[in-house]
Amino acid sequence: MDKFSDMEMFVSIVKHQGLAAAGRELGLSPATMTARLQALEQRYAVKLLNRSTRHLSLTDSGALYHKACIEILDNVNETEDLIQNGVKEVKGSLKIAAPKDVGKQYILPIVSEFCKLYPDVVPYLYLNDNVSNIAESGMDIVIRYGELADSNLISRRLSASRRVLCASPAYLKQYGTPLTPQDLVHHHCLAMLRSNEELKTWHFQDQDKRNAITVVPKRFSDDGEVIRCWALEGAGIALKSVLDIQDDIDNLRLVTVLNGYMKNFNASTSVSSADLNVVYISKQYQPKRIRLFLDFMIDKFRYSSNY
Repeated sequence: MDKFSDMEMFVSIVKHQGLAAAGRELGLSPATMTARLQALEQRYAVKLLNRSTRHLSLTDSGALYHKACIEILDNVNETEDLIQNGVKEVKGSLKIAAPKDVGKQYILPIVSEFCKLYPDVVPYLYLNDNVSNIAESGMDIVIRYGELADSNLISRRLSASRRVLCASPAYLKQYGTPLTPQDLVHHHCLAMLRSNEELKTWHFQDQDKRNAITVVPKRFSDDGEVIRCWALEGAGIALKSVLDIQDDIDNLRLVTVLNGYMKNFNASTSVSSADLNVVYISKQYQPKRIRLFLDFMIDKFRYSSNY
C-alpha cells in the first residue's frame, strides 16, 4: 500500500483506539489491519504503538508520526479545496492547551475573535497545566509558562512575566505582611501540585544571594485558578504569575509582597523562566489554520496593552 493510505490507516487506529474499529471504518479485516501495521513498523524500524488486549497507546515515535500524519492529511484536504473551489479554505480542528487562569483571561477571547474571522475552524480549548508530552498529547498548540527543555519543539514568547507573592488586603491585615522570605514559614501559604508533587519549596534571589524556603501550606491544588480564588478569599499567600492576577492587583483585590526578590518554583535564576510561551512541534506541514492562529495570537499579545 502507498504511504498516504498508511497514514490514513494509522490516524484511524489512534482515533478509534483499536485496529478492529478502525478496520470497520476503512472496510478492512482485523488481520489485514494487523499485517499493514506490522509492515508500517518494519518499514521505519520503530515501534509506533504499545498494544495490549485492553489498551493502545502511542510510543514517542508513534506520537511524532501521528502528528505528522494529521498535518499532511490536513494539507492534502486544503489542496483539494484549493483545486476544487479556487480558494484555500480555512477549516478544521484547532487543539489548544493552556493553564486555566491565562486560558480564561487571555486565550479564550483570542480564540473567540479568531473564530469570528474563520467560522469553519472548530476550536478545542483544554484548560489545564498537565500537558508534559506535547507530541503524544495531540495538541496543536500549548500555552505554558517557563523555559523550553525539549529542543525538538519550537517556542515563541507571548509575553514577559514574572512570579509574585500575593495575598488579599484582609489576610495581610489579620496576619501581617512578611518582610523576608523566612517570614513565610509563619504564614498560611497556598501551594500548587504538579504531577502529584507538592511545590512547597519556593526559591528567592536578592541580587546575587539565593535562598530556598520550604513553606508549610494550608491548602494545595493542581489548578492555578483555585489558588487564585483562595488568595482572593483571604486564605493565605500564593506564588502566582503576575499575568494571572494583574487585574486583581490593579483593582486592589490582591497585594504583592516581598517585591524586592526574584521568585520561582525552582532554582532557576533565569528571568525568562516565568515568561508565557506558545509551544508547538514544527512549522513544516503545518495546516493553514494553525499558522494563521499562531500569527493572530502572537500579534494580539504584541499589540495589546492588556497582555
